[in-house]
Amino acid sequence: DQHHHPPDPLTHTKQRKAKNVSKERMMSATEVVANMPLHSATVRVNKHKADWRGWKFMWPFALVFVFVFIVPIVYAVYISFFKKQMIGGTKFVGFENYVRLLGDGQFWSSVGRVALFTCVQVPIMLCLSALMALALDSMKLHGTKFFRISTFLPYAVPAVVSTLIWGFVYGAKYGLVGSLNDFLGTDIDVLAPSVLLASIGNIVTWEFTGYNMLIFYSSLSTIPHSLYEAASIDGASEWQIVKSIKLPELRGSLAITVIFSIIGSFQLFNEPSILQNMVPGNAITTYYTPNMYAYNLSFSGNQSNYAAALAIVMAVITMAIAYIVQLNSLKEQMK
Repeated sequence: DQHHHPPDPLTHTKQRKAKNVSKERMMSATEVVANMPLHSATVRVNKHKADWRGWKFMWPFALVFVFVFIVPIVYAVYISFFKKQMIGGTKFVGFENYVRLLGDGQFWSSVGRVALFTCVQVPIMLCLSALMALALDSMKLHGTKFFRISTFLPYAVPAVVSTLIWGFVYGAKYGLVGSLNDFLGTDIDVLAPSVLLASIGNIVTWEFTGYNMLIFYSSLSTIPHSLYEAASIDGASEWQIVKSIKLPELRGSLAITVIFSIIGSFQLFNEPSILQNMVPGNAITTYYTPNMYAYNLSFSGNQSNYAAALAIVMAVITMAIAYIVQLNSLKEQMK
């Protein structure tokens, strides 16, 4: 027969004590780890020297940036407080150049001209760029690679060359417009003072539409195609997909293109400067745009100090407008 012996109480007590001892040891070890001073790890980190490898890669750009960008701005601000005189040489005049600029009718005339140019040309250019990007993204356009390259190609052409090309096209006596006038018996002159700004706007639009189109197209390329398929399965039309999916995606890139376009419009110089010798009469004056006015003041009028004040004021105006556009864009994106 097999007899059942009850467990020995001493053995049970010893086992329980052994478990309690092991638990206490584990708890004490945990407390020791938890109570370890944090500065020991910090000391090990602080022993290492500062890593300057990133700055070694940056210093060539930083050096060029300082001497090409920062130094000229500081120098322009400095000389704007002086004035060259026939007798007495250069004289410190404080804010006299800025006060004179506020009452300069030619300056405000040029600012108003580029402001009108910006308000009309930039929306037209960006609308065309967005339409081209949507056409490329629709995957229904034949010859997309050729279309993409051909629309971007004008941006690769230097502004001087493109202006010369369009200047010969606009010629009423020797260009394409002149040939059309002879063929149709008309007397159209796209370089007339009343439409000259629109003609310059056409050149700028031709130059930069493809560039902005690529920015819009790259933004649309980030949208997953599965989203379009899901919308199509739900019965959404092509217009509803564009309105509800694609256009909201363009908000961020739209803000960038608007800021770049505003800055470029207020710096308008190459196109009117090249066309100045092609336009009959005095349609393009020396103060046609602020940049032309500053250039002629500095190099033709020997008023570099006043031109520096003009450049500083235009930089402040452009930055203020770009900042306002950026704030409005951020508010729209946070809605």
